Amino acid sequence: MGSKWFTGGVVAAPRGRIQFDFIFNSIRYRPSIKRPPSEANLRRARERLESIKQQICLGTFSFEEEFPDYRLLRRLGGTSSARLCGDVFDAYLAHCEARLRRNDMAAATVRSYRKILDGIWRPHLGELVFSHVRYSRLIAISDGHNWSKKTYNNTISVLKRAFDFGYRDRPVHENPAINLRCARLRKADRPKVDPFSMHDAETLIAAIHHDWGEAQGNYDEFRFFTGLRPSEQIALVLSDIDLVQGIISVNKARVSGVDRDKTKTSEDRRVQLCPRALSVLRRHLRLRESLEVAGEIDHEHVFFVETGEPFRTLHHPQRRWRKTLQSLKVRYRPPYTARQTSVSWNLMAGKNPLWVAKQHGHSIATMLRAYAAWAEGTAEVDVEAIKRSMNTSEAPPAINLAVNLSVAEALQARRASTIRTHALRRHALTDCSAMENWQ
Repeated sequence: MGSKWFTGGVVAAPRGRIQFDFIFNSIRYRPSIKRPPSEANLRRARERLESIKQQICLGTFSFEEEFPDYRLLRRLGGTSSARLCGDVFDAYLAHCEARLRRNDMAAATVRSYRKILDGIWRPHLGELVFSHVRYSRLIAISDGHNWSKKTYNNTISVLKRAFDFGYRDRPVHENPAINLRCARLRKADRPKVDPFSMHDAETLIAAIHHDWGEAQGNYDEFRFFTGLRPSEQIALVLSDIDLVQGIISVNKARVSGVDRDKTKTSEDRRVQLCPRALSVLRRHLRLRESLEVAGEIDHEHVFFVETGEPFRTLHHPQRRWRKTLQSLKVRYRPPYTARQTSVSWNLMAGKNPLWVAKQHGHSIATMLRAYAAWAEGTAEVDVEAIKRSMNTSEAPPAINLAVNLSVAEALQARRASTIRTHALRRHALTDCSAMENWQ
């Protein structure tokens, strides 16, 4: 069959197999794998043998992982050191923690990875030998859950990252997770932008002021007219404010109680405040100054709860938002809709889309994909209401009557009537034009 030097320790064996020849723990082994001994397969086998020899030198070689079908595997006894999937998950999460300490990964990302691996994959795979896991088992586990497309993609993505990390020690082996495919997100699967009308927003703002006080009311009112991400707004400090120029600097975020020195997109920006937002900020700073004099504030954060403590997480304002909005006859939308509403209002008011994208930290592609429908086709009464509210220095007088359902219904009817009038005018002009062309 040829000398070991000439064959490279790999030879063709009977019945369509390839045999390896190496020494492990001072004992010569010649296991084989079921693979046609073609020239290409023999070349790959030699590469695999070189990897095995390197693992033996490093002390990381596992006979059970490399040759799980070896007929004399039971005789090896203590020489087998097969890694379990749980061991690989632990090693990968430890690597993520190290990246977190180097500021190379966000704390929220590490937390979500740990939640997915420990809560979903470890119960199914934790006690299995890592190299024995097959694609069919992975896809059976994922198909056994009734997930949305986004949840499915997130879960599969984390598993693929962990398996890729585990197989880097054995690059010549086939990673079964590499064939897992994420679900394709179509346009219909993406969440729809559903902004508040100006009247509904003023109704909600007034109700939050009434239910929870000035501190909470200022917080929610400010984000309607600036479009800040919630994580960016609760991270604002006094040094980020320039009242003379009417500008705030957005360069950090607070996610799940952890401060980050960068925003979600890792890009700093300067937001120009409209007159309404600037008025809210000045009002809020006066409140902050009074609490600071009373000794209830000893931090630099701009926004806080009524006791003077800064917002640590978003659970507190989100819970209040939900309770207040559910008490009104207004369709429920999550708190992040305030940011989407700000973008839509600026586009409806005729602002340059490039400027709007820069102000809100969006890409142009996002602006065109998600908000293009709000840049045109808006009723004039809505545009005038938006401009009036954004350019005023105080909330409109109608805000005090916003909870009155008869007023809300009257304004809604007026808006619908205006839209119908404009539609009739367009149809009349079209009919007149068609008649002239016909004549």
